Amino acid sequence: MTDNVTPEMDLRLQIAVLEKENAKLRKINGALIERVESSNAQGANPYAAFEHSVVLAEQVRERTEALNEALFELKTSHRALKRANREADLANQHLIDAIESISDAFVLFDSERRIVLFNSKFQTVWEGTGVSITTGTSIQDIRRLANESGLIVEVDADTGSGSKVFRLMSGQWVQMSERETSDGGLVILYTDISNLKAAETERREEALAEKTRLLQNTVDNLSQGIALINTSDQLEIWNDRFLTLTGISRSVAASLPPFRALNLKHFHMPKDRNGGSSSAGVMEYGGRIIEVKTHALPDGGYVNTYTDITERHQYAETLKESERWIRLITDHVPALIAYVGDDLQYRFTNKVYEDWYGWEQGSLLGMTIADVHGQAHFNELVPYLQRALSGENVTFDIAEKNGAGDLRFLLKSYVPNMDANGKPIGIFVMIRDITERRKVAMELESAYQNLELRVRERTSELTEVNEQLRSEIEERSQVEARLREAKKDAEQANLSKTKFLAAVSHDLLQPLNAARLFTGALFDKPLPDETEPLVSAVSNALSDVESLLGTLVDISKLDAGVVKSDPTTFRISDLIENIANEYQQFAQKEGLRLSYVSSSAVVRTDSQLLARILRNFLSNAIRYTETGRIILGCRRRASSIVIEVWDTGLGIPEEKLQEIFQEFRRLRPQDPSRDKGLGLGLAIVDKISRVLEHPIRVRSTEGKGSVFSVEVPLGELALFSEIQGPRMQEAPNGLNGADIWVIDNERAICQGMHTLLSGWGCNVVTALSLEDLLSKVDPRHDPVDMLIADYHLDDDQNGVDAARGVAKLMDTPLNVLMITANYSKELKQDIRELGYFLMNKPVKPLKLKTTLLHLLKDRNAQ
Repeated sequence: MTDNVTPEMDLRLQIAVLEKENAKLRKINGALIERVESSNAQGANPYAAFEHSVVLAEQVRERTEALNEALFELKTSHRALKRANREADLANQHLIDAIESISDAFVLFDSERRIVLFNSKFQTVWEGTGVSITTGTSIQDIRRLANESGLIVEVDADTGSGSKVFRLMSGQWVQMSERETSDGGLVILYTDISNLKAAETERREEALAEKTRLLQNTVDNLSQGIALINTSDQLEIWNDRFLTLTGISRSVAASLPPFRALNLKHFHMPKDRNGGSSSAGVMEYGGRIIEVKTHALPDGGYVNTYTDITERHQYAETLKESERWIRLITDHVPALIAYVGDDLQYRFTNKVYEDWYGWEQGSLLGMTIADVHGQAHFNELVPYLQRALSGENVTFDIAEKNGAGDLRFLLKSYVPNMDANGKPIGIFVMIRDITERRKVAMELESAYQNLELRVRERTSELTEVNEQLRSEIEERSQVEARLREAKKDAEQANLSKTKFLAAVSHDLLQPLNAARLFTGALFDKPLPDETEPLVSAVSNALSDVESLLGTLVDISKLDAGVVKSDPTTFRISDLIENIANEYQQFAQKEGLRLSYVSSSAVVRTDSQLLARILRNFLSNAIRYTETGRIILGCRRRASSIVIEVWDTGLGIPEEKLQEIFQEFRRLRPQDPSRDKGLGLGLAIVDKISRVLEHPIRVRSTEGKGSVFSVEVPLGELALFSEIQGPRMQEAPNGLNGADIWVIDNERAICQGMHTLLSGWGCNVVTALSLEDLLSKVDPRHDPVDMLIADYHLDDDQNGVDAARGVAKLMDTPLNVLMITANYSKELKQDIRELGYFLMNKPVKPLKLKTTLLHLLKDRNAQ
């Protein structure tokens, strides 16, 4: 059906060729007969005529045979043509029947896009339009007629497969599919998909209903109130949280009233709700603060969210109040204070900072350091900023112009602000103007140069005197020989004294240590009212004995030269804050107010000996001050820092300023009950200052107060190795359940330790020696959190050897707390190198508890 030449057309073509050849043969035959007749008429040679007639007859015969064959073939072809026509008619009828049997509308176009064939279903499509479709109608005319007649009501989106979907005026949905034939024609099928579209619509409606149900469930489970208002300004979707926060009843909401009629107090909806952007406001209901946000929808409706921000609002108000107080405090601190983020933008500046640089209040916020100070000055600060952002505290001097254009010298400190992961997220900046101090230093430098000139002149004068002294030196050399012998005897006596002090320190402090442990255990237990004062009195008496004994031993050790300096580098602020916090309680007990001014300076000295000096200063200040206040503060100098203790006490007469540093010399306080000293405190201070080589000074006005000071050299912390003291903070679960082993050769101390530690919830095992401990526990299997050992044991044994013996039997590291009455620098260094913690006798229960909490903090963290 789809070939260009059909069998019927081929047969007709063959018949036409044969008829043409037959006509030609007839024409030739007629011409020959006419020629023969014309030859006879001219009276040609009979023989020639006969010969010609024979030839002509032969040709006629041949032509006749050819004509007969052609006629036979023509008859055969004619019969084949009739048969082919019958077959073509039958095939055409079959094609028509097949097309009619198709349930879809069918139409066939030729290569010129004109209708060749269509079925009755296609005619049905056009019913009711008044349009008659016939063979030969072009596809353009069909499209035009469809538009003019209104046949197509709606065109659905492309299905993606090349098919198109239409909704006809009859309500029927049809899908049009096109396909080209091999001869360039076009076949179009129109499939009725009305049932399919109805099912699809039903599925969509069910899916929409399910989504609506899920949406409502989701909205109902939100912590925020939700209200959706449609384009008609009606409340269409809401949840219970919305009703609770706004006080609207469910019946009113279910009636879908206009949203403006709900009368939400203290809040007005934005006028431009179709602006495509969000807006926010606040309303109050039932004493709660509710944040309302409006989100415009593309169709003109909008969604409101209602969030209870009462707590957040209160917290914000609290933060504002705190910020106001911080601002008030920092604005009155005589230092330039600022905070910059890790992007080097200012987040906070105090008034002094802004005034110094001549900026308006708040104008620096959001600006970078480079914007404020200029790129050139910023380049000078970059190395210090980088160190601070790497986690290092940085302090440096720099010259800079203020807002008035004056060149000033500044001391800047950068302190990094760390997040929970230890990553710097900003820098605290504190700046002090040290121009005057720098000028004084320059003046001192000038005076020093003048002094050198005077020294040279004086040296010349002394040269002459030296000549006179040489003769005296020869005489003194003989005296020195005798002094060497005396020194040798003195050193031997000193060695004996040192051994005596070590024995006294251990033997006298052992029973005192046990008594302190027992009283500490008693304080941790509930006591009758009549017993508690007695225990307190015993504890105070033991403290007095400990203080007096310790003082006497310290004086003896200092005189014997046993005490040596063990300098370390640390921030003075840690020591100042700890001592001030310790003595504030004593001051409050005496009705005094103690305050302190710390410093970020780094010093190099023996922290324990320096603390002993400051404690003696504070003890004297409290003892000799009846009313008023005491101040512990620091003054920074070029290469040192001066730590001072001010009081408002009775003062010291000028003639006794040096006498008070002698042994057993003291002033009588106005209140005899405070006079508990031996007059050795300042004598110890004087001897310790000589060991440390730190100058001690005192100035006083009788009747107004005194100032004691010690000058300490500055130091420098190694990079990334800042030394900080341990923070003794009690863990949430304390020492409850901690396994602690104790080794001490004194049975009374073992009993005191067992009573004290058990009262704190510890599991305690005590022993008199290493062998005694191993008979009670198995270090390979028994749990242990801490070993407490006395350094001096019986039979020439010591606590270090005992700790090593226990650790050798364990698979895990052993925590060791060593207790000793030996204050030597060598022992302290040995214990430190072993990784043990050292405490000196007598052991104070509170200090022991805080030390154990610190050492076992990893256990408590787990």
